[in-house]
Amino acid sequence: MHKIAIFADVQNIYYTTRDTFNRPFNYRAFMHELSLHNDIVSAYAYAIDRGDPQQMKFQSALKHIGFEVKLKPFIQRSDGSAKGDWDVGITIDVLEQAPHVDEVILLSGDGDFAILLDTITRKYGCKTSVYGVLNLSANALIQSATQFIDINKKWLL
Repeated sequence: MHKIAIFADVQNIYYTTRDTFNRPFNYRAFMHELSLHNDIVSAYAYAIDRGDPQQMKFQSALKHIGFEVKLKPFIQRSDGSAKGDWDVGITIDVLEQAPHVDEVILLSGDGDFAILLDTITRKYGCKTSVYGVLNLSANALIQSATQFIDINKKWLL
């Protein structure tokens, strides 16, 4: 079977599907469809921990459907802005998993990952698939992926 590793930038997917469709992404349907034709070697979901009961329930659901959930604490700065970025953590995990899989699947529209996808394709020869909301995904990311799958109503709750 085709070996895959999945990396979900939860905050990015949450905001892009909310802003575009006013609906959340359906992680259960996503995992189910991918598991039909692939061997999911690893699946990571990266999120910010605010200690909110609703978020904790969502994180528990992600674990139940097969994701390893990685959390960073929510940091509120004194100026009112917030910090909670998983780009480096996702990058490290992708670089560790890419040599062991046929395909890396990234759920994000963040253009910062374009160079990562270029690197793993060149270095390991693995396919890269990005799932994102087309109008909110960086062109550099779309162009660096082997394939880009536009999140549409099929992937929503």
